[in-house]
Amino acid sequence: MRFLKSALNITTFIRKYNKNQIDKYWISVNNLCYKEYGTCPDYNVDLKIPEISLNNYFKNLEKEYEELCKRSNYASESRWIELHPIVQIYRDRQVLVENIYKLKELLQDNDDEIRQLAEEEKYQFESKIKETDQKLLDALLPDNNEDSCDSLVLEVQAGVGGQEAMLFAKEVFDMYCNFAQYKGWDVQIADYLTTDIGGIRHATALIDGNSVFRYFKHEAGIHRVQRTPSTEKSGRIHTSTVSVVALPQPTDIEVNISPKDLKIETKRSTGAGGQHVNTTDSAVRIVHLPTGIAVECQVDRSQIKNRKFAMARLTALLYQRELDNQNQKTEMVRKSQVRTRNRNEKIRTYNYNQDRITDHRIQGANIHNLKVFLDGGEQLDNLIKKLDEQDKLDNLLNIIKDNKLNI
Repeated sequence: MRFLKSALNITTFIRKYNKNQIDKYWISVNNLCYKEYGTCPDYNVDLKIPEISLNNYFKNLEKEYEELCKRSNYASESRWIELHPIVQIYRDRQVLVENIYKLKELLQDNDDEIRQLAEEEKYQFESKIKETDQKLLDALLPDNNEDSCDSLVLEVQAGVGGQEAMLFAKEVFDMYCNFAQYKGWDVQIADYLTTDIGGIRHATALIDGNSVFRYFKHEAGIHRVQRTPSTEKSGRIHTSTVSVVALPQPTDIEVNISPKDLKIETKRSTGAGGQHVNTTDSAVRIVHLPTGIAVECQVDRSQIKNRKFAMARLTALLYQRELDNQNQKTEMVRKSQVRTRNRNEKIRTYNYNQDRITDHRIQGANIHNLKVFLDGGEQLDNLIKKLDEQDKLDNLLNIIKDNKLNI
């Protein structure tokens, strides 16, 4: 610190006489500060992992790694094997940051062409830093089996708001079906209960795709809409809600369902669908007797298909029940994931009068153009990616804070 204070005093003195001297001197101060302290006082790169606690943690890992390297048979030790890739990624990151600092003099050059080339190089280094930070997160965070789940059950249900909530529930469900198609995933509608005005009371879809649950887990929760209904004569804004649930299909957790534990009923389908649907016992209701969980399906004219969809949904619900039991001891560590499954929490607001979507989990996450967002394309995809990045970083910081990182 004495060195920094001295440098600042000298800098102030030189500035009175020669601006070029101060610029050159300050660059040398930056380089020395980076070498000694790993940071610079006047130039802050917008890094993806700026938290002091996290940077300190990396430095501690590096020190531990260096101590292990002093041993004779270090390469065969399990701890060294675990730390080696993490430390190498961290050192690659340090080199990138140092390269950006070294560009400072060129970024202040009087030659426009040189400054432009320096800006382009700086942008490339910062892009590589973002990629490196992602590698660090992936290396440090424990594997989450749910994120690699390639199949899920998505449920959308109208909440508070009556008919307006049902209309919005349809828009949300359609958005997710479009999003699945945008990502190239397979979608099968398992349940779809409509209303007379064109909305839905609830709907269920089975979605299959590469790591599909990693995306949809961030959509679970309460979605709030604020808009003026077409039937509202006074122009008042109504607030309605829709709940979204994402249930991963079984992977490593074994779900055994005995036929003797099932009560299967068939009945005639209700609602629109024509004479064939209403006169055939195609609707299926399955009750899992040990837990009391009941599911229904009447989306298809085929009783066999309805039974298949109902069993898939029941299996997913039993899987979720078992998964919740396993996660009770680690809820505090993985609070971000638990939060996204809380059906009582408002995670996002859709304000039609202001043409704005606000995600309450990310500071300043406001998106405009509701129509494009509800198409379920690039805008939704980009938001989910930001939520995934924030979720990873939050989980890592919580693990480090609680001293529960096991690498």
